[in-house]
Amino acid sequence: MTEWNTEELIDADKRFVWHPFTNMREWCAPEHEPLLLVEGRGAILRDSRGREYIDGNSSIWTNIHGHNHPHINAAIRRQLDRMAHTSFLGVTNPAAIELARAIIDFFPKNSLNRVFYSDDGSTGVEVALRIAGQYWQLQGSQRYQFIAFQSGYHGDTAGAASLGALSMFRIGSAHWNFPATQIQDVTALDALSSSEVASIAAVVVEPLIQGAGGMRLWPPGTLRAVRKWCDRTGKLLIVDEVMTGFGRTGRMFASEHEGVMPDMMVLGKGLSGGYLPLAITLITEKIFVAFDGSIAEGKGLAYGHSYTGNALGCAAAKASLEVFENERVLEALQPKIQHLKVALAGLGDLPGVVEVRQCGFIAGMELDESKETGLPSFAANVCVQARSHGLLTRPIRNVVVLMPPLCITNAQLTHTVEALRASIIAVWSRRAAKNTNVEKVTA
Repeated sequence: MTEWNTEELIDADKRFVWHPFTNMREWCAPEHEPLLLVEGRGAILRDSRGREYIDGNSSIWTNIHGHNHPHINAAIRRQLDRMAHTSFLGVTNPAAIELARAIIDFFPKNSLNRVFYSDDGSTGVEVALRIAGQYWQLQGSQRYQFIAFQSGYHGDTAGAASLGALSMFRIGSAHWNFPATQIQDVTALDALSSSEVASIAAVVVEPLIQGAGGMRLWPPGTLRAVRKWCDRTGKLLIVDEVMTGFGRTGRMFASEHEGVMPDMMVLGKGLSGGYLPLAITLITEKIFVAFDGSIAEGKGLAYGHSYTGNALGCAAAKASLEVFENERVLEALQPKIQHLKVALAGLGDLPGVVEVRQCGFIAGMELDESKETGLPSFAANVCVQARSHGLLTRPIRNVVVLMPPLCITNAQLTHTVEALRASIIAVWSRRAAKNTNVEKVTA
């Protein structure tokens, strides 16, 4: 095992690095030692001091088949021996072509049959918004408004953030927002006035479950109802499967559960198996053929990224799809989903647990952080405590997320849930002990 100079590396990190969604004052405090992750295999990660952890959030929901999967490793090495990257503007490469064909094969003929590559979920959503807006312009329509749903999250780039992240994290700037409106549910969609409906270009939705909004489950039939509304009003439906795609809900794509075919679908995170940044925006032929002209005429799509169609990322993604088939991943996943359901059943009775939610192989435990009865930073403290039980995960505000790699074993799943149980009890018990001490002092 490689020897790591943990102190030196952490000191350099604190001096030179800015981490996302991180309170950097706390991070850089002298007494704080961040985890320095250095190795991974299967569902297990190892830090620089040799401690092992179950990867309970799949490295921010990206890892599908586990770390260091031999088939994906080999595919990347083969591609690396040929070429790492070239421009995708005006040229192409075999890896990108083969991946596009493999992805399109998952969908019925004459449905989603065009692929636009980008770098991650946020940019994949951004592509969809750009395409939708320009599509209606090419039709001579004044449809420019986008509809999203409260508690939805679609990324952090300017357009994608306008659909949810700006209000969720209270970081909005009116100077670079897309014209987007958030509504609560399908009932609110039906209640829009005719003048409001007239300006709508597309509706964007996370199918079955909202991720960063706190693992909130949609009522059954919601996605189908949104599809019917879009059909009735002539609007485009953009489905964000960045989190839910590639087996997370028990099927390859969450939209399959309600038999819905969108006009555009965004894929990211698990697309490359958790190896390399890569996203896909899938588009129907009907939309694609509207862009029948040159960039100079304003009829082509003037949008792209330097790493669009990256060969290494595409090779990893194609290999990941092959793993699904070779290892019959979705079939093997079904008993694990049931095992997780049984394991989670008792957590809802623990003190301070408001609700336990599960959608396939995705789970969220909502904890009580209210001032009256709860515990401040309850979820964050549970995640820190879980490290002592060999589990890594992160909270979304007051919700502890559990989304392990699909390769996790039932024994590891059992350990994961027991680690959460022990951590919730330990953190809540400290609160109870503190309150008892306060009462004694007061008395």
